[in-house]
Amino acid sequence: MKITVFSGTTEGRIVSCILAEEGHEVTVSVVSGYGRETQGTMPGIRVLTGPKLPGEVRRLLAGQDLLIDATHPYAAHITETLRQVTKELGIPYRRLLRPAGKLPEGLSEGMGEEAGEICFAGSAAEAAALLNGTEGNILLTTGSKELHAYRGIPRERLMVRVLPSGKALESCERENIPHRNIIAMQGPFREELNRALIHQFQIRWLVTKDGGSAGGFEEKIRAARSSGCGIIVIRRPEDRGLSMESILKEVRKGIE
Repeated sequence: MKITVFSGTTEGRIVSCILAEEGHEVTVSVVSGYGRETQGTMPGIRVLTGPKLPGEVRRLLAGQDLLIDATHPYAAHITETLRQVTKELGIPYRRLLRPAGKLPEGLSEGMGEEAGEICFAGSAAEAAALLNGTEGNILLTTGSKELHAYRGIPRERLMVRVLPSGKALESCERENIPHRNIIAMQGPFREELNRALIHQFQIRWLVTKDGGSAGGFEEKIRAARSSGCGIIVIRRPEDRGLSMESILKEVRKGIE
């Protein structure tokens, strides 16, 4: 079976390797060189790098038997494009959905000064609005693509943890993030390292997305809570999909 996996996640790498091991002809599409690096190389897998416009997606899927969408839970625009194109082409589409992270018991919701309080935002812009009335350093662990949403916050308050890529660093410089406030590291990270960074940069507020267990979400929350930080979680876009086990089961049955 010819299968295309739109990836860039741990789940995408794992499912593509399993499918190749089982004899399928697999094409993996990732956006960046970082995604290609983490995907690695394996017989039976062809890796394509770079963002894909709808027309490019159509050409890529010509002659394919299945598309597995293993993109990040927050890449809603890519998921919508893939759903539309596969529907037009009549190609089976399966969304590999990463399970949401689990919050520890005892967290209270609010934006007060109590240690370990948590608040939910619908977007980066909403998170920035919540932070406008606060004091203290902020650790953004939501990547480099939406730094512009925080332009109303003094630069010296923002500590940003981003991928160690040229594109991410360019985004930081474009948004005038001081170099001393840029933490360029590849996650996910253990709770101890998250806590060490919080203490090193005297963080009062942590902003994160729910990247699930695979993205180190629980470790960030525990570190922030034990360090007395307020926590803002940007909610996931609404999505629907299947587990990796369910998708593999369907593939082994020949996709019904």
